Amino acid sequence: MIPVTSYRSRKVAVLGLGRSGRSTARSLRAGGAEVLAWDDAETARAALAADGIDAVDPAAWPWSDIAALVLSPGIPHTHPTPHPVATAAKAAQVPIIGDVDLLFQACPEAAFIGITGTNGKSTTTALVGHILELAGRAVQVGGNLGTPVLDLAPLGADGIYVLEMSSYQLELTPNARFDVAALLNITPDHLDRHGGFEGYKAAKLRIFENQPDDGVAVIGIDDSDTASILNDLRESGASRRLFAVSGEQVVESGCHAVDGQLTDATETRPMAIRDLRAVPTLPGSHNAQNAATACAIARAVGVPPYQIGAGIGTYPGLPHRQEPVALINGISYVNDSKATNPEAAARALASYDSVYWIAGGRAKDGPLEALTPYLSHVRHAYLIGEAAPRFAAELGDRIPTTLSGDLPHALRAAHERAEQNGVHCSVVLLSPACASFDQFASFEDRGDAFRQLVHELESAA
Repeated sequence: MIPVTSYRSRKVAVLGLGRSGRSTARSLRAGGAEVLAWDDAETARAALAADGIDAVDPAAWPWSDIAALVLSPGIPHTHPTPHPVATAAKAAQVPIIGDVDLLFQACPEAAFIGITGTNGKSTTTALVGHILELAGRAVQVGGNLGTPVLDLAPLGADGIYVLEMSSYQLELTPNARFDVAALLNITPDHLDRHGGFEGYKAAKLRIFENQPDDGVAVIGIDDSDTASILNDLRESGASRRLFAVSGEQVVESGCHAVDGQLTDATETRPMAIRDLRAVPTLPGSHNAQNAATACAIARAVGVPPYQIGAGIGTYPGLPHRQEPVALINGISYVNDSKATNPEAAARALASYDSVYWIAGGRAKDGPLEALTPYLSHVRHAYLIGEAAPRFAAELGDRIPTTLSGDLPHALRAAHERAEQNGVHCSVVLLSPACASFDQFASFEDRGDAFRQLVHELESAA
């Protein structure tokens, strides 16, 4: 735990008592602050009491004496409708921040790497952390990925925090000062929380605010919006270094991975790093861009190319992100439960030539057109959850579909058809293009269920 001492002897409000909220309350108390914490759920308040901190109803909060409101990222403060406590904070001119902002205040001497994007940020964050750890750096990895940031170890001037940053978190981090900031891509997502695509885009761009003069901005150019952002930053005249990254095309200043060959072009002379086709945990062109981004970030903090290549070659992968689960009678079973929107699922479909695809759940706004270029890879789709009828209607007769209802039925049908067809290198792929909340508590819960079902098939084979 990292004690936050910047609010010693002052009142700080904390709204939302999930993992990060409880972590925040503990860190503030350890640093000497008077914590006024609340969650609308009684179970969350009871969990806080187990930490020795009593919840205080916001109706009793003395707004004129409160130094800051630390808001859980999942609680809206602007769109679609702000939480009443956020509205009260704004009326009292109390700053609204998040736990990442407190980390910047608590560990000002450490270096900070921030990574954002609609898709790929978890993989890239974990990969950067793996490379830096293998290179012997003092590194802590967290943020939107895994561990709440105030539960990480405190770092000094020789340490590096590698943080996955969601759009929600970036809106709550006004004091962020990322030494290296990376933006992978932007496609429509969470539009209700940001008032539309422009609001979502503006939230992502906050990762580049307050960068030091010697900072580095790393930007993917494989979609038009981020390519345009790179051009805008070049024309802004800021002194920071700019690295372009791509999984599809050669770049002159940055890193790229064309035809599987990862190349470092951050210096005058390009240097081959390694062949990504030999790295099973990074399949597809989207992971090529993730690897190129990780390479550029690592070069920005001085990691030698040979250590980057070694780190990428030993990267173990993340659960629920194109996670290989089993190989049964020559058929691969892949858990990509983290693909909660069509763009993420499209990246998975692009990675395999013969797919028995399990999709569906609770659909997000927007059409499925991002999937269109890769539907030729799908031999049959098995649709589950609330979105199944809509997906079947949108897919039409472009691919064969079955309304399977739930995950067990879908997996069993996909398994049987894949074995009957006997196509070489076939993949049974869970890549839902939907949120999980109609049938599962989280995408992790959905992926765990898929993994367990696959292992049962494996045991029966």
